Amino acid sequence: MRTLIRPTGFIDSPFGHDNKIARLAGGLNWFSAVELIQLDGTNLRCGAELVPVEGIEERFDDDMAAQWEALTGTRAPLKLGARSIPMDQPQVMGIINTTPDSFSDGGKHENADTAAMAGADMAMAGAAILDVGGESTRPGARTVWEGDEIARVEPVVERLVSGGNAVSIDTRKAQVMEAALAAGAHLVNDVSALTFDDRSVEVVAKAGVPVVLMHAQGDPQTMQENPFYDNVLVDLWLWLEDRVKVVREAGIKEIIVDPGIGFGKSVAHNLELLNGLAMFHSLGCPVLLGASRKRMIGALSGEAEADQRLGGSLALAIKAAEQGAQIIRVHDVPESVQALRVWRGLRDQALTPRL
Repeated sequence: MRTLIRPTGFIDSPFGHDNKIARLAGGLNWFSAVELIQLDGTNLRCGAELVPVEGIEERFDDDMAAQWEALTGTRAPLKLGARSIPMDQPQVMGIINTTPDSFSDGGKHENADTAAMAGADMAMAGAAILDVGGESTRPGARTVWEGDEIARVEPVVERLVSGGNAVSIDTRKAQVMEAALAAGAHLVNDVSALTFDDRSVEVVAKAGVPVVLMHAQGDPQTMQENPFYDNVLVDLWLWLEDRVKVVREAGIKEIIVDPGIGFGKSVAHNLELLNGLAMFHSLGCPVLLGASRKRMIGALSGEAEADQRLGGSLALAIKAAEQGAQIIRVHDVPESVQALRVWRGLRDQALTPRL
């Protein structure tokens, strides 16, 4: 038997609630209750109980105590080259697809100069990290040859790094990782959580850079063909727990986790993950959420086309912030930064002591 801890009962202000609330991952969110999710001997969900934070530690076994320490501990700043990105508040990661076939902006940034200018504009608008990708992983997408992928991303990474930006490389392939890291990339963002290419763990460990481990069920060509989970929140938490352990044992110290919205998940799966996102903080890693312009927004809004999903994307960005996500990956940087700054203003006011 095992028990997982999902924070809930979020409150605006911690003042006057001593010992009755806890701070989520050292950020701007406080919670007053948790859902204790019981698992049976085969790690299937078999029960749940809603309990207050006050006095909860009396019920902990060693595993729950470790989860609690991770849930309520602070997150160190993310070191990306000369940049230090605070993880005590939500940060925006801007998406730069250098592909002809990405689901929402394919072909928009195929030219290296155009892509680099778009990245510079995102940084000016407030993006803390620029994520450069050269292979579409939309549902049904085909695998791209490493040479083509490198040709797409390498000059863009070089230009953005030379401009003083914190740059991430979005790839599944070790050879592309090596080329982008040699060009100055500071972070590897892998939708396969370093499982697609046998050499990728070694490459990241040798480079000593942080990595994003994302969950995906199946590959892009098949992942949306009837995805199934016993319980999507529990299944993903356990899968990411295992991947974090494997990657840490390989010598990679800075790890970010991403539940992979839309990667082998139905609309219902995605919504359940977003509602339970705070549980992933008990893995002890910063949490990244990428839901910008995803199909679920279209499904919930009259089948809006990808370039007409700004409102839904902003709603999901705010939801991620309320669940404590430290990095929010978006296409629409100025609008997302504005929305999160307003959200931050609300939190700052709530966290200002009242006499």
